[in-house]
Formats: sequence, structure tokens, C-alpha cells
Amino acid sequence: MTAVATVHGGEPTQGGLPRGGRSAASLKTVAAILPGECYERPTGRGLAVFARDLTLYAGVVMVLAWSDSLVVLIPAWLVAASTISGLFVLGHDAAHRALFRSARLNYCVGQVAMLPSLHAFSVWAYGHNRIHHAFAACEGMDFVWHPATPDQYARLSPLAKLLHRIEWSALGSGVYYLRAMWWGKIVRGVPPPRLRAAFRRDRLIVAGYFIAASALLVVAGARRGGAVGAAAMWLKVFGVPWLLWNSAIGWAVYIHHIAPDVRWHPRRRWSKFRGQVEGGTVYQVPRWVNVFWHNIFLHVPHHIDPSIPFYHLPRAAAALEARYAATVRERPYRLRDYVRTTRRCKLYDFERGVWLGYDGAEVVA
Repeated sequence: MTAVATVHGGEPTQGGLPRGGRSAASLKTVAAILPGECYERPTGRGLAVFARDLTLYAGVVMVLAWSDSLVVLIPAWLVAASTISGLFVLGHDAAHRALFRSARLNYCVGQVAMLPSLHAFSVWAYGHNRIHHAFAACEGMDFVWHPATPDQYARLSPLAKLLHRIEWSALGSGVYYLRAMWWGKIVRGVPPPRLRAAFRRDRLIVAGYFIAASALLVVAGARRGGAVGAAAMWLKVFGVPWLLWNSAIGWAVYIHHIAPDVRWHPRRRWSKFRGQVEGGTVYQVPRWVNVFWHNIFLHVPHHIDPSIPFYHLPRAAAALEARYAATVRERPYRLRDYVRTTRRCKLYDFERGVWLGYDGAEVVA
């Protein structure tokens, strides 16, 4: 697919957007072409995938606890981070009530699925559903990888500028996610009054899981090697996979919403169509990636309707390609594109709708 001007749904467009300010209606038009089969979500299928991912995670945890060889640990750490990702994506679907029809089952499975990533289910669901999805790519609203303007960057302290340069580099996604998302939103996020009890409950569940898991690992490690063994056991089984997972999820969210041809918009010019359809990219990835990531890189159909289960996203993406090939950007995922984007897209001019480098040079898509 290429992002060029087209005519879709009978409406003349400019830059992929319907003229006349009717973008909200256009989003409904786009969603209307998705096949009805995309919304089928049998309970057995969701439970089977959940059981499989839990089994994979438990298996790699046992490997990490058993081995002290780096030859085993290094690939096991990568697999562990990937299994945490798989469980997190299932929790993500549950938060959208896309995994099951039962709200209670979505909550229970989502809660367990997000424990290895130390995410309080209700806290994450609120920010993701009510803010990120509701205002994707909107200035001052969408908090996920929100770009800074040149003026905002210029007002930062030298230390804050250094942190920005680290987080917006190819190796900084984990630093960004850990600081801005997990610590800033999940751990310290302030709930609206009506959700205080839910936030407190789910944070206590995560804290209990963390304490219990850490205690088991420390005791097991101490029996094998005293204090050093206790620290090593916790680090290799829990600490390293979790840190690697932070980098993985930070990278995944970045490539979903940051690219030279992805535009962010001032709130007065933002619309649901612009945010949900043009604020992301559909990436084609190798099949083995989706063993863990569950089609999350088919991100535009997910933003058009988050109630579609992950296993129906390919069908939804195919329907979009058939009808809106010139509006929805789709491309194969290449690591060099990510590296190139992190080198170029540093700041953003919301008035002109262009990405800038730190030197003020405009980034050409």
C-alpha cells in the first residue's frame, strides 16, 4: 500500500483525508467494510492460546532457573521476553473485551496475562482505552510516544535533553517505556475518582505477585549459593527478562505510531479518522514473530475497531487493503527502517505536520 491521495467511499480526498471535515463519519464507513466474521470470538480459542502462552512462559522460567550457562541463558532470556510479550498482547485484547464475550473472563485472563509484565490491568486498560485509543496521534492528549516540539525541547534542562536523546534513539525504547509508561502511568498514574478502588485492587494484586515470585526465587537461589545465588536467581529469572520486555514493548509501540510519514495533529485539526487510520502503520512480519506477538503489528485495523480479536486481524487487514489501499499505509517490517526513523524523527512541528531532527532539518517521508 502507498499513502497517496485517493477517492474512497465516494468522497474526494486530499492526503488520504476526506474533505469537508467529515472524518468521523468516514471512520465509521471504514469500519463498516470489515467482515462480520472478524467479530467472532469463541471462548475455547481464547483459552487455548492463553494456556499455550502460559505454558511457554512457565517452561522458559524453569529453563532459566535450572541453567547458569550463558549459552542457555541468552536465548532463553530472549524467549522469556517474547513470551511475556505474548501474554501482554492477550491481556491487551482482554482489556478491549476482544478476547471473550464475558467481561469477567476478560478481566480474569487479562489480569493473569499482565502479571509477568507487572502491569495492573485496570490501570493499563484505562490509559490505553480511554486516552490512547480515544485520542491517537492527538497533540496534548495521546501520551504514547508523544513527540516534543522544538520549543518544548529547547526549554528542557541539559539532563532532560540528554534523556530525550537517549529515549528517542534506536536503543532507548526500553528506557522510555520503563520511565514514561510503566513508572509514570502504571505505577504513579492518578485514577479518576470512580476507578480508585479498581486501581488500588489491581495494583495490590501485582504487588502481591511480585513479592511472592521474588521471595520464591530468592529462597531457591539462596539454597544453591547463599546471598549471591539469591541475587543471581532473581536477576536471571525475573529481572533480565522483564527489562528486555520493556525494550521490546517500547520498540513495538514506537514503530506503530512513529515514522516519517505518520502525522500527529493539533487537537483542533484532529479527528478519529486521522488518529485511528492515518496515525499508524500495518507491518507485515515473519510468521514466527506472531507466535508471540499475536498480529499486533497489523495495527491499523486494531485501531479502527479494537474489539476485533487478534486472530482476525489478518482478515480485517485484507479487507482494508482491498478497499482503502491508497489510504492505509502498509509495508514489510525492516529493522533498518526503525533505525533510520530513530535517527531522523526527533521533534515535531504540529502546525506544519512535519518531523524534524534536532538540527531543525525537516524529515522527508
